[in-house]
Amino acid sequence: MNITTIKKAINADQIQTGMIDSIHYLSTNSRTIISGIDTLFFAITTSRNDGHNYIENAYEKGVRNFVISKNTFDKKYTDANFLLVNDTLDALQRLAAFVRKNFQGSVIGITGSNGKTIVKEWLSNLLAIKNTIVRNPQSYNSQTGVPLSTWLLNEPADFAILEAGISEPGEMVKLEPIISPEVGIFTNIGEAHQSNFSSINEKVEEKLRLFSNCKKLIYCADYREIDEAIQQNSKSEIFSWSAKNNKAFIQVQQIKFQCHTEISFSFQSEFYSVQIPFTDSASVENATHCLVALVVLEKAEQKQLQHFSELQPVAMRLEIKQGANNCLIINDSYNADLNSLNIALDVLDQQASVQIITKTLILSDIYFSSKNDKELYSEVSKIVSNRKINRFIGIGENLQKFAYLFNKQATFYTNTKEFLNEIDVNIFQDEAILLKGSRLFEFDNIAALLQNKVHETVLEIDLTAMLHNLNYFRSKLNPETKIMVMVKAFSYGAGTAEIARFLEFHKVNYLAVAIADEGIALRKSGVTTPIIVMNPEHHSFDLMIQHQLEPNIYSQRVLSDFLKVAQRNATIDFPIHLKIDTGMNRLGFSNSKEIETAVQQLVKEKSVHIKSVFSHLVGSDDAKLDDFTKAQKEKFETACQSIYSITKYPFDKHLLNSGGIERFPNFQFNMVRLGLGLYGLGVSEKQRLEIVGTLKTTISQIRTVKKGESVGYSRAQFAEKDIKIGVLPIGYADGINRRLGNGNGAFKYKNQEIKTVGNICMDMCMVDLSETNAQEGETVIIFGKTHSPEKLAKNSETISYEIISTISQRVKRIYYQE
Repeated sequence: MNITTIKKAINADQIQTGMIDSIHYLSTNSRTIISGIDTLFFAITTSRNDGHNYIENAYEKGVRNFVISKNTFDKKYTDANFLLVNDTLDALQRLAAFVRKNFQGSVIGITGSNGKTIVKEWLSNLLAIKNTIVRNPQSYNSQTGVPLSTWLLNEPADFAILEAGISEPGEMVKLEPIISPEVGIFTNIGEAHQSNFSSINEKVEEKLRLFSNCKKLIYCADYREIDEAIQQNSKSEIFSWSAKNNKAFIQVQQIKFQCHTEISFSFQSEFYSVQIPFTDSASVENATHCLVALVVLEKAEQKQLQHFSELQPVAMRLEIKQGANNCLIINDSYNADLNSLNIALDVLDQQASVQIITKTLILSDIYFSSKNDKELYSEVSKIVSNRKINRFIGIGENLQKFAYLFNKQATFYTNTKEFLNEIDVNIFQDEAILLKGSRLFEFDNIAALLQNKVHETVLEIDLTAMLHNLNYFRSKLNPETKIMVMVKAFSYGAGTAEIARFLEFHKVNYLAVAIADEGIALRKSGVTTPIIVMNPEHHSFDLMIQHQLEPNIYSQRVLSDFLKVAQRNATIDFPIHLKIDTGMNRLGFSNSKEIETAVQQLVKEKSVHIKSVFSHLVGSDDAKLDDFTKAQKEKFETACQSIYSITKYPFDKHLLNSGGIERFPNFQFNMVRLGLGLYGLGVSEKQRLEIVGTLKTTISQIRTVKKGESVGYSRAQFAEKDIKIGVLPIGYADGINRRLGNGNGAFKYKNQEIKTVGNICMDMCMVDLSETNAQEGETVIIFGKTHSPEKLAKNSETISYEIISTISQRVKRIYYQE
């Protein structure tokens, strides 16, 4: 689509005319631009960020077409088109609605509290057997995700399947004209985002707005609020279904067997029956939605119905694991299409440092695309080139057929078995390796070959939850306020390099480590974000200067020592940070005379300059200490004014930690320090945050202990009755506090709490499984989203900081993104 057509579609004023180019991509994120020259960048402004701040970044990546709402762009971009609108998000949505109107295929819209993405993926796979399909990549179902997905409707297809998610009232009315479905599926209703709605009924009515002009509407009549709202208000042809509500339009029979479920019903004198390889109620519900949809669409042919038995779990996350030979394995081996490929490559860019790590892509044939094979693999080749992939490995007959489109260094294999038989794993050294494949290719076998082999206790880090928390705190800040994130102590146990690269990708302004070794490790992993060392030691000063690590100067002794090293290294204006003690009585200059003496010395030196001045609040999360917090703030302001009166140059000021960001928004100054809150802990509004870490293990053995027998070392606990205990391969050497033994601690098996039995051992602990049907090899959650670390902290008589930061480094970290 050319820029002139887009200008008319979004009702924009063209305030500068540059190159006239055909637009192939839309972008709202300068970090993920693939091909700048044919990208249209929307500078979207939200409560958390302002896209206008990234116009220069986008321009440097080749973008020459922009949609803006602030006429403040730099006039130096003389070869770029700038379209001015009142609201850039509204303009993006208008463009999407324009594209939708010109789409010739049928559109299926999906909404609900749960199951949207699974129903979309399963229905896409079933319809794709005989039809061309476009759909939202992954779960792009938000106010920006839906219009970006709708841009794909520029490709010809028989069906578009688009899901829509909302989090507050007034959102669905904006998405309805963009999706404008002929057929709708309302999956279910639950508690997700309920805090933003006055009632379940209000949320149902908001979601139903997606189907205002829908011809046919599919839903499960078991959800009373959905059924009543649709029966009363919907103008669509209704196709309700149920296995227990005899008033539903379609009466479904569900017969569960040991490993699968049979779903059947009659409709208009036809009998339909399928088997699915699941027995859980959620999968049965999702599959039934798909079966009813195929019948309603008149696509329930025997070939499609047979494929229900081949449905696979939909991977809702992309995992990042440590591999052999210092490699990083990014496993997204469950589906392959161009859009999800680009999303996965964003994660590869985020985790790979081009300075020291080779970027490798192992890709399978792509089965679901509206393009012909040559167009498809030409596009893949272009993406590989634009993303600067160092090593490309293609697996599949189609990729092999079009090998000539790729760089001569690319290698190709007919299938996964051939790759596994021929490859030498030692060729992969210091690489970030993305595995992106259709499930049929079983790339999990490649992941198993490449990753480190360690025991079954793992700490999973949800990077999507971390980004949610980061954005929550950003929404509390003024647009100009900088963010420093604490990554000391192995990022509170989460893993330093992976977390730092993630935060760097998401544009935090500073990172903070405890000691120089932590900062040096980050620099060696390719992190370039400014880093402050909170506890600098004299012997590390030379290395700190070498690696551009900025010291916290907290005393006259440290200042004098660092100045000597700086002069010896002939530095000029090397950044340092002054620590002021305002009541913590830990580190810092504690009185006006000390401060004045230090700053008078500094202004005479050209080797260093003050980058920031900061202090620590004693109890920002405790309302009882608010008066003391305010006194600290006043003392800090006085110190900063005194320092500025001597330096005559500005510097950053930061006082707030996570709790302070939440409770004292007026104390932001121009930087804040985010720590425990990033992990969903340590602040009062926990319902707005998400737990980031999940520590899980497996049951090694289950045994019966008779009444009167003891369990574990020192015979610390005796069975009061016959009990079934499970042995877990996790102990105090992994970070489990010994105070949690003898029933003081409880973990989670499925939705049941299971208490410890006996003392915690170095490498093992025992739990009471008597009231469960647990089997050996099954998973137990030590802490996580449904079992907060704060509960373990309370039972251990400690704080959540200690619980998460003392998880041993021998426990494997797995990082994933939804």
